[in-house]
Amino acid sequence: MSNGLALSGVTAVLQYYLGNVYSGPDSPFTNPVTVSCLAPDQVQAKITGEAEAENQVNLFLHQVTHNAAWRNVDLPSMSADGKTRLSSPPLALDLHYLLTVYGSDFWKSEALLGYALMMLHENPVLLRADITYALKKLSSPPEPYPGNPLTPFLSTSGLADQVEMIKITPATLGREEMAWLWTALKADYRLTYPFQASVVLMEPRQQTSPSLPVLHRKVRAVPVQPALILQINPPGGQAAAASNDLVTITGEFLGGTTQVLLSNPRYGIQYTVPVSPASVTNTTISFVPDAGVTQPAGVYELSAQITDAAGLVTQSTNTLPFALAPTLPSQTATTQANTAGFRVTVTFSPNAIPGQSISLALITLAGTANPPFSVSAPAEPFSVSTGSLDFQFPASLPSAAPLLGRLVVDGVASAVQVNSAHPPMFSGPMVTI
Repeated sequence: MSNGLALSGVTAVLQYYLGNVYSGPDSPFTNPVTVSCLAPDQVQAKITGEAEAENQVNLFLHQVTHNAAWRNVDLPSMSADGKTRLSSPPLALDLHYLLTVYGSDFWKSEALLGYALMMLHENPVLLRADITYALKKLSSPPEPYPGNPLTPFLSTSGLADQVEMIKITPATLGREEMAWLWTALKADYRLTYPFQASVVLMEPRQQTSPSLPVLHRKVRAVPVQPALILQINPPGGQAAAASNDLVTITGEFLGGTTQVLLSNPRYGIQYTVPVSPASVTNTTISFVPDAGVTQPAGVYELSAQITDAAGLVTQSTNTLPFALAPTLPSQTATTQANTAGFRVTVTFSPNAIPGQSISLALITLAGTANPPFSVSAPAEPFSVSTGSLDFQFPASLPSAAPLLGRLVVDGVASAVQVNSAHPPMFSGPMVTI
């Protein structure tokens, strides 16, 4: 496969062989013919007012498009963890060129174009040997185009080693397309031939880990009802459940479920929670997310699984999002005054891990002597798993007063306690400053 120099390599090979056409022993051109690969407006700016200076052929890559056939081959595939790349299909491109000739006398433009068209017609495929030869000549002294910093690297493009060879085919541009194109180029129109070079296959540089072949196939058919989970119900009508809450799952054909799978692909977390037969019915499953191993708060993907006697999963349900909330206990926070206000340190569970987005909201309750106050502050940076974090609050933070606290981890907020007396009021958790 080719690398990032492939586009330059194709243009350089075409430029090299076009130059050979005009400098051959049977060439009728007595004056040297310059073969360039610049934008037409750059060529026009370099041409002087002297007529004899106009003896030039210009190769301009004006558009690059995806190759329709190779684009449908495949997409980059990842393993189940979302981190390991298993395959990297090549980037397949078609190159669209304009071949423009600049003649200084009668019939010279036509002659320049005629020789170029015959070269493309007689070489509709750029052979591997021809590509290798041209790139070697271009990158070896004496270089035909000295002063270009890219020429020493062209031979490393891998253009001659790609799976498909490059084919030259004519292209058609209508009068409107041609007029629009030359207007956009801000150059005077000259005799031009459009053609296409296809296909350039550029290999991605990211390393892949191909999967191992299957050594043994063991297929069996097990008649099962299609188990389906419909809703996840944290206790108390909350939107999220704490680690030690009893969560109820409702669904269909859930009888026989032996475990609940929780996964968070963002942090590479995946664990199962065993469930006892007593906590499973055909329509419900009850489980505690903690499972003896406390996991960080956040949004998880939840599914129910049925395993056989050997522990192999025989059936898995659909997946629903499950919010695991942090727990912020009532506490007297450690407060340190600074020039920006107050740095407040609170403890919580479960531990937060680096990379999580965490914020703390402190709110005054109605009926207190403190003026209304509600502000949220992000956690200060941390690099290890921890259950204690610092938050910077402004100087307007009420001091020596209990405030209602809510900790938000990856968009999941801690639960609040409500006193159901009339009128109902929030009762905690309270953070005393």
